[in-house]
Amino acid sequence: MLPSDKIKFAVIGCGHIGKRHAEMISRNAESELVALIDIKEKEDLHINEYNVPFFNSLDEFFKAKPEVDVINIATPNGYHAEQALRCLEERKHVVIEKPMALNKHDAERIIFKALNVHRHVFAVMQNRYSPPSIWIKELIEAGTLGKIFLVQLNCYWNRDSRYYKPDSWHGKEKLDGGTLFTQFSHFIDIMYWLFGDIHNIQSKFSDFNHQDLTDFEDSGFISFDFVDGGMGCLNYSTSIWNQNLESSMTIISENGSIKIGGQYMNEVEYCHVKDYEMPKLAATNPGNDYGAYKGSAANHHYVIENVIDVIKSRGPISTNAMEGLKVVDIIERIYKGKK
Repeated sequence: MLPSDKIKFAVIGCGHIGKRHAEMISRNAESELVALIDIKEKEDLHINEYNVPFFNSLDEFFKAKPEVDVINIATPNGYHAEQALRCLEERKHVVIEKPMALNKHDAERIIFKALNVHRHVFAVMQNRYSPPSIWIKELIEAGTLGKIFLVQLNCYWNRDSRYYKPDSWHGKEKLDGGTLFTQFSHFIDIMYWLFGDIHNIQSKFSDFNHQDLTDFEDSGFISFDFVDGGMGCLNYSTSIWNQNLESSMTIISENGSIKIGGQYMNEVEYCHVKDYEMPKLAATNPGNDYGAYKGSAANHHYVIENVIDVIKSRGPISTNAMEGLKVVDIIERIYKGKK
């Protein structure tokens, strides 16, 4: 591949997130969108602005023998693993929206296959690119905070009948996986990225008002210890009335305390650290508006840029397959940690 060559992308799954991928690919001067894939009919998807071939399945797509380098998987969670494996079998790089899979075993299968066919797997965790996340990562790696004592992660969002519609995959156990997989895996990823793995997990779950909407819990209290020292907790709910409340992380450390908040942990709400002056951070991209709901911070363009940089040998993967696996592993262990 020449440095001037464009990276050719296809996107499978043309819902809100898939359209976001298609938009970011189309905007990037070094990439080219060559196909869209979805089981729905094209006229029902509102994707006419993309003048590219459309297919109703991966089988149909691959039978056409397309010239493509990367396939972005933005389908319901329960399809991610099998579709990633199929794309890797065809020797294509894959970009997988969170979660990478719904269990550790399937995530390991993806990694094993990628190693065998010498292709990259990119796990989409775009909240790592937000200025507060980057700032805290640098602060921790510099040792400015000293020992980490306590980390509290609060995720309080609204998900009601406007989101869990009868004809949607959301809320279905086999396709959705659970509240932590679909709503809050981005924030578990940030916690893992900053502080490492967890153990000694104790979990308590409840279903306050989603009994007729989902196959799983809507709220939980989780406590744990970090393998590298310190303890933490995760408190979450999708039973918040009418609109999202917050996603926040409070860090209590040897040399001070920090809290980042907002709906997507996109705002620094408190910083008081010994011999340290808070710098002015770049503005955080606004969240994506998905109808009645906001999406995560709008950082998918960084994901596409990273894919291009990796394939053109200009840099490392920002969120590799092993990190995607760890998020799945942590969530799986949280669900198994019920008292």
